[in-house]
Amino acid sequence: MTSTGNGTEPAFSIPDIPRHHHMTIHEYVYFRLRNALMLGAVKPGTSLKIRALAAYMGISPTPIREALRRLSSENALEVLGNRRIIVPRITAGKFEELVLLRICLERLAARRALPYVSDILIRDMSVLDDRMDEAVARGQYDLLTVLNQSFHERLYTANHHQAVMPQIQSVWLQLGPFQRQLIRTVMDTYQIDRHKEILSALSARDPQALQTAIEADIRDGIGQAGKKVLADEGVVVPCTGKIS
Repeated sequence: MTSTGNGTEPAFSIPDIPRHHHMTIHEYVYFRLRNALMLGAVKPGTSLKIRALAAYMGISPTPIREALRRLSSENALEVLGNRRIIVPRITAGKFEELVLLRICLERLAARRALPYVSDILIRDMSVLDDRMDEAVARGQYDLLTVLNQSFHERLYTANHHQAVMPQIQSVWLQLGPFQRQLIRTVMDTYQIDRHKEILSALSARDPQALQTAIEADIRDGIGQAGKKVLADEGVVVPCTGKIS
């Protein structure tokens, strides 16, 4: 971890990402910070100071300031009354809302994508699922998160007319910092491989089975694990009914 330059270590770790030749420095900083939040590399409650981040990343404060502004507008960060910027802490109500949003949006995206799914796409998704199994066995949880998002995104974007991915990614972004806290708990709550059910439903071209598997994947994964982690902290999350 890089020092802030004042003899102390920062309370965050910002994984590097490739910077494509067409990216401006503002775009690169935004996507790097966004990726860190998606992976949960920055803990909930962490205060993000512009100059500390600029020193950490070795750049000027201006692109940091712009990236934080964009991420705040996407509800990934919270601006407090004293203009301090923090990674929001999850509450029971917000967690329940985000899980329900994932279910609603991703069931819709999967159903709408089904007519565009090819056997080649199913094979590609199966390869991603195999790589996820390997990541679990090796304890590579950041890679697991990336592969899981890729698995779902490959399905939803099969529909070339889709307009839902920005909303889905916004929910992933808001859940990201909390997800890092519960990734190991998911291994206990996720007893049935719902990705295999998703792949089977895709092969059968069965829209109802696909939506059921998508919902079960979310509930058994982050849904149950999040409830357990929050319960361990003394927070009770209401039970959410089945989405029809």
